[in-house]
Amino acid sequence: MIRLAIVDDQALVREGLALILGAEPDIEVVAGFADGAALLRDPVAADLILLDLYLPGADGVATMLRLRDRQPEVRVLMLTTVGSAADIQRALTAGADGFVLKDATGAELAAAVRGAHAGVRPLSASAAELLWPRRVAPATADLSALTPREREVLDLLGQGLGNREIAGALTLAERTVKAHVSSVLAKLDVTSRTQAALLARDLHG
Repeated sequence: MIRLAIVDDQALVREGLALILGAEPDIEVVAGFADGAALLRDPVAADLILLDLYLPGADGVATMLRLRDRQPEVRVLMLTTVGSAADIQRALTAGADGFVLKDATGAELAAAVRGAHAGVRPLSASAAELLWPRRVAPATADLSALTPREREVLDLLGQGLGNREIAGALTLAERTVKAHVSSVLAKLDVTSRTQAALLARDLHG
């Protein structure tokens, strides 16, 4: 079970995220905070913090750095409504375990929480587009090198699924999915599963 705390100054957003993520069978929302000061003042036993980048008083990066001084083992998934490549890069350089924009789907957000918890460092599709505006052109992608199973894995990557969800969908062991993902990345000559997911979305229009 992933114990999750949510930090967002908008109560409606915070409660909505708690409702969506708390419905997942492997995620337990253990706390919610309106700002970084409250999080730092009242330490919570959480595995992962979903932390808004822009908070009253101190931004999310500053809050994350102070939190890491106290709880270095806690993972932090950064969240914002409207970001920029500079925002994302700043957060990742400072040590964020992933970055998502609030336009992510519920499934994409849940997959990002699982990925950050597992050390994958996920990015939502819209965040990845900001970092890598020049995608791999579908016309140049050599999909013929992929096996039928690898094509299935690529399609599911494009839907924002993590390794565990892909394993469930295809009735495979998670380690087998991990091997397929690595093979897909190598054959498509991309450097991350997020880039592969963007390519899959392009190919499907």
